[in-house]
Amino acid sequence: MTIFDELKARGLLAQLTDEEEIKELINNGKATFYIGFDPTADSLHVGHFMALCLMKRLQMAGNKPIALIGGGTAMVGDPSGRSDMRSMMTKETIDHNCECFKKQMSRFVDFSEGKALMVNNAEWLLGLNYIEFLRDIGPHFSVNRMLTAECYKQRMEKGLSFLEFNYMLMQSYDFFELFQRYGCNMQFGGDDQWSNMLGGTELIRRKLGKDAYAMTITLLLNSEGKKMGKTQKGAVWLDPDKTSPFEFYQYWRNVADADVLKCLRMLTFLPLSQIEEMDQWEGSQLNKAKEILAFELTKLVHGEEEAAKAQESARALFSKGVAADMPTSELTEEDFTDGTIDMISVLCKSGLVQSRSEGRRAIEQGGVTLENEKVTDVKAVFGKDTFAGDGAVVKRGKKNFRKVILK
Repeated sequence: MTIFDELKARGLLAQLTDEEEIKELINNGKATFYIGFDPTADSLHVGHFMALCLMKRLQMAGNKPIALIGGGTAMVGDPSGRSDMRSMMTKETIDHNCECFKKQMSRFVDFSEGKALMVNNAEWLLGLNYIEFLRDIGPHFSVNRMLTAECYKQRMEKGLSFLEFNYMLMQSYDFFELFQRYGCNMQFGGDDQWSNMLGGTELIRRKLGKDAYAMTITLLLNSEGKKMGKTQKGAVWLDPDKTSPFEFYQYWRNVADADVLKCLRMLTFLPLSQIEEMDQWEGSQLNKAKEILAFELTKLVHGEEEAAKAQESARALFSKGVAADMPTSELTEEDFTDGTIDMISVLCKSGLVQSRSEGRRAIEQGGVTLENEKVTDVKAVFGKDTFAGDGAVVKRGKKNFRKVILK
């Protein structure tokens, strides 16, 4: 099976231009491709996983990845898939986030000896002369056509700032610069980026003539991939200081039954033949498939040792109700009133619920336990001794838990 056929079989490719040319380049290791990452936080999250795994797969097949860090475009903000405007970040924050990205990406992509590049678009965007840019690039873009793009249509109702309206031009210009500087002949991105990506392809052809070629491919379900990184309690980060290896493992261990095979195909490097065998699994066997998924992805991000520890702890939690490295929340003396704290406050302080009303509902529905004892009274209170020493394990449902310790 060629690498192109494998990408299709794993469900990674959706729309693309010039399929035969793309197939030729990828299969023969002649693609120099880029994927962009906006440094809006100091860690990548699991929503970036699909892109990172794709870069790794293509590099293993002999192609050259370019990780484009959006240090310049982050100064503006991408309106794609958003209903409001991104908050503005300082240059210092953006630079710090870019450095964090470099460290994490190195677990997926080999940057040694020029096998891959990491480039920051601030190199060419921040020094642009605005008038020259408008004269040189502006004539190649139709405002009428831009307004039909899905990324802009979604924002028109609430108001699209001129700042954000520039984003398509800048992303297109990125591809133009990468093509000229590094011979980048292919770009990948999520389905919400399709209009921006086509803009880059067209810009190269209009500026450099029909002999200049550039390809675009979108990742199937990339927008869903971004949602993978979000939970009720926030993002699932690749940085172990933000999301521990144990929490990371548990996140993937708890994916829905309907998603486990899809995630195995798209995100792991297990042979497709092995994954297809799991397609026949049912009932308790699906739990085994989830364990395999969680272990493989935790190993990829945090290493095999951490993955093994996380798996052991998860199994201990299931069988004994406690794990050595489960996520921990702390209570302080100030959290207690007359030496006690109510159960709803414990749930809120631990992050297991987002509001007192949510905590009340969880208790009333019978989904809360403290040290394996069900708590059914919404007015239940507990003393400091309950959380002293090794603390107490609080669970909400079967999948959400915290060890709560008095600091």
